Amino acid sequence: MDRGKELVEGSSRSGDPPPSPSRYESQKRRDWNTFRQYMRNQRPPVSLSQCTSTHVLEFLGYLDQFGKTKVHMQGCIFYGDPEPPAPCTCPLRQAWGSLDSLIGRLRAAYEENGGSSETNPFASSTIRLYLREVKEGQAKARGIPYKKKKKKSKGDDDSTTGGADFPNLH
Repeated sequence: MDRGKELVEGSSRSGDPPPSPSRYESQKRRDWNTFRQYMRNQRPPVSLSQCTSTHVLEFLGYLDQFGKTKVHMQGCIFYGDPEPPAPCTCPLRQAWGSLDSLIGRLRAAYEENGGSSETNPFASSTIRLYLREVKEGQAKARGIPYKKKKKKSKGDDDSTTGGADFPNLH
């Protein structure tokens, strides 16, 4: 009877290993550790309580050097071409979707590690604006329009709005 109670309540015996963290939790921990290391490497080092949206923007700029998404510059002959016929010298950057996911994980990790939601630099309007500009800029550079979704009214269904094709993941 006790064994069944343990299974239902989700408890385990003291000798059982703890369940491994989810992929999301593992990634969040890695991202947080990377950000904290970046902040410790600043001169002078920056503590969590001193962290601002400016530090977050600098971190995102640092990460761009490891990006894999070609972002054509305004003067490039392939600017706005979704399928350029030849290579060019435009830089590789972090993709908007990757940055958006990263910020979401770091926003959660900040608060889980003692930061206040009122002072969370990852949740600031500056970061939201930056992400919007990256999204729009990358879309223009690749010739892919991002259309703002219209809010559904009560009478709409997915077949008329196209909502089934583009699920809202937020």
